[in-house]
Amino acid sequence: MPRSRFARPLFFVLLFAGSSWLVGHTQAVGDGEKSPAALSLPSEKHLRNVRQLTFGGTNAEAYFSGDDKYLIFMHQGEGVPCDQMFTMPIDTPDGKPAKPKLVSTGKGRTTCGYFFPAGDRILFSSTHEASSDCPPRPDYSHGYVWPIYSTYNIYAAKPDGSDLRRLTNTPGYNAESTISRDGKQIIFTSTRNGDLDIYTMNADGSNVRQLTHELGYDGGAFFSDDGKKIVYRSEQPKTPEEIADYKDLLSRGLIRPGNLEIWVMDADGKNKHQVTHNGAANFAPYWLPDGKRIIFASNLENQKDPSGFDLYLINEDGTGLNRVTYHPDFDAFPMFSSNGKRLVWASNRNGKAPHETNIFIADWVE
Repeated sequence: MPRSRFARPLFFVLLFAGSSWLVGHTQAVGDGEKSPAALSLPSEKHLRNVRQLTFGGTNAEAYFSGDDKYLIFMHQGEGVPCDQMFTMPIDTPDGKPAKPKLVSTGKGRTTCGYFFPAGDRILFSSTHEASSDCPPRPDYSHGYVWPIYSTYNIYAAKPDGSDLRRLTNTPGYNAESTISRDGKQIIFTSTRNGDLDIYTMNADGSNVRQLTHELGYDGGAFFSDDGKKIVYRSEQPKTPEEIADYKDLLSRGLIRPGNLEIWVMDADGKNKHQVTHNGAANFAPYWLPDGKRIIFASNLENQKDPSGFDLYLINEDGTGLNRVTYHPDFDAFPMFSSNGKRLVWASNRNGKAPHETNIFIADWVE
């Protein structure tokens, strides 16, 4: 999921897995120090002791290991022309940012890294088997569109990147994978049936089941901590014109971004219900440990600003909307630690160069 604020809106470049075009700027990840004064605002009362963990390039989708000691995330920057997977310890003996470690192949493009709960494996999608080069950019003669790379497959490996094993073998886009906290079920998005739908499979890639069947894009799914519910983002074309446009672009391996809403369903795909109804671009939802609330990114208060995305809390029934971040720059991709005491997210705040996106962590204040 890419990061850019050039002619195309930052959200659209960031939002979709595998569509990162901007090569990062200046420093490599892990270098340098920053002033804490620029890291948070007095209005961000849920956040305390904010720390910046990466420095330079574009970094996003940082997710905790099961023991909350490590992060896996995507980085693109100097010497890394396409998003690759890195891991890093969150805390170090001297308190300085750790040096991230490359754990993907360094070839093709990767997206959506995640730790198996036991910490013995990592999960990510990659195009490296199709080509060691970066995938081509989409055809913007169709307007602003996202590419749906059919060369993405889902892989598991040891935390150091060794023992790489492919889990999906069905043609088409297979990405946006995460895993239940008991380590038994992987959830992901695929075009194997001709549409962008959500599926689950066993941790070894067996027993694939389709959970969404509605026409349109469904993705970015996460299990609740108890494994009983799933939160995801969805865009469902309604009018004949929207449906025709969606189908035509999808046949070309493209999708046109529009309004996304947050949805919830049971782990078996039943009882789907829409959480947000604001018509904005809502994405990157994640459960709070209580299993009743959701944190997500949205531009609902800044739809004219391409970088105007902030984090919000909302109850599963759509009530209790509560804004978390107020920084004028982009904030998205939140995840809570297993005990709910820490929040990690990606932000443009405190960048040393324009368009720089880094990973931040903070103590959570209820």
